[in-house]
Amino acid sequence: MCGIALIVSGIRIDLSSVVPDFTPPTPQSEQLLLCVDDIEAALWRRGPDSLGRQKVFLCSKLSSSALERDILCLIEGEGDTQRGLHHYTETFDCISSANGVPSEIVNDYYISKSVSELHFIGATLQLRGISPITQPLADTHGNILVYNGEIFGGIHVSSDSNDTEILMQSLAQCCLCNSHQHTRTCKSSGKGQNSVPELLSMIKGPWALIYWQGSSRTVWFGRDALGRRSLLVHWPTSEDSRLLLSSVSSPSSRDTSSGPMQGSILLPSQRVLIALRESVIRRTTLNTIFEAVTSDNRQDGRVPVAVLFSGGLDSMILAALLNECLDPIYEIDLLNVSFDGQSAPDRISARAGVKELKRIAPLRRWKLVEIDAELSKLPLETKHVMSLINPAKTYMDLNIGIALWLAAGGDGWVYEGIGSDGYEECQRVQYKSESKILLVGSGADEQCAGYGRHKTKYRHGSWLVLHEEMKLDMQRIWKRNLGRDDRCIADNGKEARFPFLDEDVIRVLLDIPLWEIADLDQPSGIGDKKILREVAKLLGIIEAAILPKRAIQFGSRIARESNRKNFGSNRAANQASAGSAVIYRPPS
Repeated sequence: MCGIALIVSGIRIDLSSVVPDFTPPTPQSEQLLLCVDDIEAALWRRGPDSLGRQKVFLCSKLSSSALERDILCLIEGEGDTQRGLHHYTETFDCISSANGVPSEIVNDYYISKSVSELHFIGATLQLRGISPITQPLADTHGNILVYNGEIFGGIHVSSDSNDTEILMQSLAQCCLCNSHQHTRTCKSSGKGQNSVPELLSMIKGPWALIYWQGSSRTVWFGRDALGRRSLLVHWPTSEDSRLLLSSVSSPSSRDTSSGPMQGSILLPSQRVLIALRESVIRRTTLNTIFEAVTSDNRQDGRVPVAVLFSGGLDSMILAALLNECLDPIYEIDLLNVSFDGQSAPDRISARAGVKELKRIAPLRRWKLVEIDAELSKLPLETKHVMSLINPAKTYMDLNIGIALWLAAGGDGWVYEGIGSDGYEECQRVQYKSESKILLVGSGADEQCAGYGRHKTKYRHGSWLVLHEEMKLDMQRIWKRNLGRDDRCIADNGKEARFPFLDEDVIRVLLDIPLWEIADLDQPSGIGDKKILREVAKLLGIIEAAILPKRAIQFGSRIARESNRKNFGSNRAANQASAGSAVIYRPPS
């Protein structure tokens, strides 16, 4: 379940049986008041595990004059399950495509001369079945299904099966007539075959459905008798001659009683959210890396992807998006490092962050991996990390490197059981994260004005000065951050992936005016990274959306411990500008 849609374009639709004195709009009147991107963006906001699309092209072998006479007629029945579109003429061939208009020849007729297009969209929040599915579903008979609902009875669905797949198989066995023909003249009525409406009427549970029956050139759509799942209809009008079916409405669409749906313009934060979601999908989709995972491993809690997690804004966004993109059968490791036990700021915010994640995604199994360390007990590890950060050589680089290296190692503690407060009454047990992929929030501060010096540049200069500073940050991020971070993480056999540095995310952020990215006249925690705070709210993350920026070396308190060890105190370290101070290496 999650959401479905269909857009029928390029063909006239006869509503005379439903709307008295209906006059079909001419093709020239089509203005595309609602685009596919609007529907997909609205469906993505529902947090599906996957979103897919499939097209059916109807192609005529007749002359252009004959094409103008071909129409689709609406069949009206007794209730929502009886309603559908039926193609009366036999002059069309059809072919489906998931990627756009194909170029091959169909029965010696080029598809490029197709006169109509059926564009199916299906967003899936998978709650049943052991194997991931992506809608729309298509079979070898040319049938296509998008389904938003649950089957609790009427059609048998085994405990390890997906109800959408079972429904698709059952629909394929239906006869090719509508319900009236089935009771009067259908040749299959005595063979135990149901019509599509009869089969749908058996379902116990909420549902909405759009089904293309390829052999009969029929589109069936409807919902359960109580209307427990949304399915909106836009009938063709003079402003927009398409037929649109959708579980969602456009954020800026007009009241449906006035007729057409109006296209929406996405807010900057919505554009960033879509780009970030696509970025996380690209970095976490179950590809050949995960195909090696056996079914047994899937059941024993294998965790393929982890998040470097402070509970702050950036890591909370990544965790929430990972939840939307990763198969629900997997757990998610949230790796949190502290050099001050439970008192470190990042440990406190991480615990609060997990509670918020459990609120917005209660079915996901979250594992906060608490990695505790004492700098005084890490002399050999410190020496090793110094070799990893080379040629970087400041104490700040070393502090960040140690924190990243320990976090990527994944050796820590997790809580088992459920306490009243989520932690103290649970049993704390040792745990090592085996995730090979680690999502890291690098690039968020550089692109969204997250550093304190950004506010200083803005106040002492202008938007142009701030722009130049942020541009410089991105130009030198490879030298200051990414090479060092990659080496420290990869040393543990892990791969760092940086969703905020996806090329499309960078492009979207560059296309947005800087004053939409940040409002540095506002206090910290409000104006800095303003656009990401809006993204977090779109994801349902409220508490983390107002947290101020806190670098890992300060949030984990390794900087404080390093200052005490190497300079005697924080005060002495500040006087010596410890952050940029070069590490003293005695001659060997």
